[in-house]
Amino acid sequence: MADTTPRFGLPFILPGQAQKELFHNEALILIDLAVQPAVEGPPADSPPPAPLAGQCWIVAAGATGDWAGRDDEIALWTEAGWRFLPPGPGMNAWNKAEGVPLVFDGTGWGGGELACSGILVDGLKVVGERQPAVASPSGGTIIDSEARAAIAALIAALMSHGLIA
Repeated sequence: MADTTPRFGLPFILPGQAQKELFHNEALILIDLAVQPAVEGPPADSPPPAPLAGQCWIVAAGATGDWAGRDDEIALWTEAGWRFLPPGPGMNAWNKAEGVPLVFDGTGWGGGELACSGILVDGLKVVGERQPAVASPSGGTIIDSEARAAIAALIAALMSHGLIA
């Protein structure tokens, strides 16, 4: 039997183990870190000088100090020092500084973007897959410059939002 859980490395309490409460408490700290993590900001390359208990950060690649060798892990400051949790693909963390989600894709953290196949509002799909380009107005026998400018502005807005090619 393994000593830790396969996903988050939480320590098991084993038969005949002394001081079981230490292993149980360590598991609780890591669960506290793993469940709905909220980090102070984007990935950082060095520990903050005066963290408060319960604050979390994502460790950037090439970090220094106590975070060296912990690339992409979530670091939690506790009264007993740093605890680290390696993320799994699909793990989310809330970036409190920017108010956006961060997602670990298996190779690194990305932020501020959500991948989905559509957006529903009150059960109605308001944004779906990207549509093909719409041709800009040109030519014709009757020229209405105001209408063409309005249509061109709508097409530009749809393109800038990525809704059409």
